[in-house]
Amino acid sequence: MKPDPRWGKTPGPPTVNKFLEGPQPRRFEKWSALDILRELVRGFRVLHSVGPCVTVFGSARFGEDHKYYALAREVGAGLARAGFTVMTGGGPGLMEAANRGAKDVGGRSVGCNIELPREQRPNPYLDRWITFRHFFVRKLMLIKYSYAFVALPGGFGTLDEVFETAALIQTGKIQQFPVILMGSDYWEPLIAFLRDRLVAERTIEPEDLERITVTDSPEEAVETVTRVGMDRFGLTYGPPPRRRRLLGD
Repeated sequence: MKPDPRWGKTPGPPTVNKFLEGPQPRRFEKWSALDILRELVRGFRVLHSVGPCVTVFGSARFGEDHKYYALAREVGAGLARAGFTVMTGGGPGLMEAANRGAKDVGGRSVGCNIELPREQRPNPYLDRWITFRHFFVRKLMLIKYSYAFVALPGGFGTLDEVFETAALIQTGKIQQFPVILMGSDYWEPLIAFLRDRLVAERTIEPEDLERITVTDSPEEAVETVTRVGMDRFGLTYGPPPRRRRLLGD
């Protein structure tokens, strides 16, 4: 599937935009809070039984003929073979590639899509998906259910996801899950900046950077995720969790 060039370039729904434009009438803000709560609960219900996930971040702008698409597809397949559910942002490009790789080998594939005025379709390689109106709710779901985070090349959205995940690990808000950057030629300038500027100026500690693995090998990425998942977090192979329809799963 060729990515739609409009992906991510149009504003969100008007009420979402208005909510982010400073103080609003109290009635509007009360209903916005309830709307956000409803979106959170819906996400919890849809994703509760998806199993142990690995979230794959990456650009929506790389098409099927790009080397990074092939890399994301291979990573998705490897993670699925290892027993993980592959979770992405549900869109085109590298998100689609990772979901597609999982489906290639009969694995589980889920997506947290984002509602945009002119591009709302989830990619066709998803077993389950949910579409969110608020980016911050979507990002919460991408983090909440995963035991590792794999980032392929991407733009502002991918960088935002990578750095928020790193900050949550640094501050102890989530556990020290693996963070893996795939595509060393793409990420090395960023790693050099973090090392030569942030570590050197002591705005982060050396161990903060050491938590990030950079590799071109899907096998290394999958082995790291599997080893840490089993050794540190006690994951084991077994039947997938049962969906309980009475509870809305």
